[in-house]
Amino acid sequence: MCLSIPGKLIEITSQLDETFRLGKVSFDGIIKEVSLTLVPEANVGDYVLVHVGAAISTINEEEAKKTFDILKQLGELQDLEAP
Repeated sequence: MCLSIPGKLIEITSQLDETFRLGKVSFDGIIKEVSLTLVPEANVGDYVLVHVGAAISTINEEEAKKTFDILKQLGELQDLEAP
């Protein structure tokens, strides 16, 4: 099954132009760098849905937290852990 995981955009780390950006996203304290190319509207502090290293959409905070909690309860967050 393919899942996207909600996280909070905490920093823009690289920006070639308005479209091609990278940022750090926090998933309940686990920080990953992701592509922000598909969400040019995302700003620091926004919640984004991340799938295979790319933010694919923005989401409101309440929905992000509910979704993350459900994924945690289902044990579906193994991809966030270091190998």
